[in-house]
Amino acid sequence: MIDWPQIDTVLLDMDGTLLDLHFDNYFWLDHLPRRYSELKGLPLAESHRWLQQQASEAKGSLDWYCLDFWQQKLDVDIVALKREIDHLIVLRPYVEEFLLALQAMGKQVLLVTNAHGDSLSLKMQQVDLTPWFDGVVVSHDYRQPKESQDFWRQLQQQYRFDPHKTLFIDDTEAILASAQQYGIRYLLTLVQPDSQSPKRLSCQFPSIHHFNEIIPEYQGSQ
Repeated sequence: MIDWPQIDTVLLDMDGTLLDLHFDNYFWLDHLPRRYSELKGLPLAESHRWLQQQASEAKGSLDWYCLDFWQQKLDVDIVALKREIDHLIVLRPYVEEFLLALQAMGKQVLLVTNAHGDSLSLKMQQVDLTPWFDGVVVSHDYRQPKESQDFWRQLQQQYRFDPHKTLFIDDTEAILASAQQYGIRYLLTLVQPDSQSPKRLSCQFPSIHHFNEIIPEYQGSQ
């Protein structure tokens, strides 16, 4: 249950929060290894191992999210490969109803994502959410991922929100921990960011399955 009168600003992640994470998981874990093995003439198992090693080395940094980095590293057109499966880019349940409710309540609503700008553009071509937001923030513009305290400092400097009156929803708990360290008071995560993967059995932060659980007219009506 959310005490909405105490919240002025809502910060929303994109992948795994507003959008089904299945697209991203399928792309990086299945589609890219298979297509990379085809394009480079590698055995599929070797392609999987090499890509996994590169991802492990970059995880947590801005490079991990950067399509320019991966395009140069792999020498393949990442955006073109993503377009091959863009039919998998879909909204999570109740997203539009939730955004409509936030607008009706007069909240400041910001999309804050680690996704690269080209990835954001591709996804908004499929499901354009930008009209619902007062601002769209791509961490590459700050040259810091959301895992960094400097990201939050720059965000607050640009949008002047009060962390004590802010709700942040993200599917990645390391990012929520960074926001908590910065002083953001209200934090939520998702128990099933990828609709094709099992629900998470335990979460470090308060969690919801779908947004209807926190829309005022739905709260308590499960």
